[in-house]
Amino acid sequence: MAVGILEVNLISGKGLKRSDFLGKIDPYVEIQYKGQTRKSSVAKEDGGRNPTWNDKLRWRAEFPGSGADYKLIVKVMDHDTFSADDFIGEATVHVKELLELGVEKGTAEIRPTKYNVVDSDLSFVGELLIGVSYSLLQERGMEGEVFGGWKHSQVD
Repeated sequence: MAVGILEVNLISGKGLKRSDFLGKIDPYVEIQYKGQTRKSSVAKEDGGRNPTWNDKLRWRAEFPGSGADYKLIVKVMDHDTFSADDFIGEATVHVKELLELGVEKGTAEIRPTKYNVVDSDLSFVGELLIGVSYSLLQERGMEGEVFGGWKHSQVD
């Protein structure tokens, strides 16, 4: 089993539908990978419809690992100060091939790609621009390493 770092570059969103009756949204993204969740910053410019994040989110990822769900679930949420945050929609990014290639070559990436965001009715509610990379962690072996230290001395 190989261990590496899965990094998501959450760049921007476009045309996100408003869920707030006041018309302004403060979108952020929660990304889940194999039970681990990471959260982006909240984008507050442009009324939220076309947010820019430029956030990098990282996971420790094993391949092959347990389970077969090699995908990122990307949930777009609207931050609300006085009530519960609203779900806008979600996108799915499949990363199995990325992990396979990364294990084989040491590193791999999916260049920034547009992913459709759909709501719970599977209606289109916008898009996200996301890049993903995977890099193997170097094994920490002892081959060829030189250790310095002190010598035992005997007192006669």
